[in-house]
Amino acid sequence: MVMKHPNRAYFTPAEIRKFKAILLVKRNEILGDITSMEAESLLRQISDLSRLPIHLADLGTDNCEIENIIGLMDSERKLLGEIDDALERIEDGTYGICQGSGKPIPKERLKAIPWAKYCVDYARLLETGLVRKKDSSITTQPDYDTEEDQDEEPPRSYRKAQ
Repeated sequence: MVMKHPNRAYFTPAEIRKFKAILLVKRNEILGDITSMEAESLLRQISDLSRLPIHLADLGTDNCEIENIIGLMDSERKLLGEIDDALERIEDGTYGICQGSGKPIPKERLKAIPWAKYCVDYARLLETGLVRKKDSSITTQPDYDTEEDQDEEPPRSYRKAQ
């Protein structure tokens, strides 16, 4: 039995190829950035060793710059993961379908953020905490999972009618 992919009705094959090409270009750009940052960091560490003795203020500045580079590389790697996920969704036919609501993600959003996995409405629910990423279930109740919360009763508006 041939299963129809959800995005095949929403995107033409040419649109899928275009989004895939955009994602691959961005992926290569990020890989280049990461490689460049790693090389810069390595060169900085080698040059630091050749400038001994080091003034403490210089050492602090160098450490701060290295921490900034590491932070940038971390965010670039996260974005790389998002892009790789989007490429997988293209391959399995779920690209452009909101992973939370199952509704199509508007093409304009995908043109702006080609690796988007949620439609705007669902992303807002995530930001406000009305939806949890791990199980993607909508909730309007706070969690009462910690020991200190277990002793407290939830507010009346959250109690189930008995």
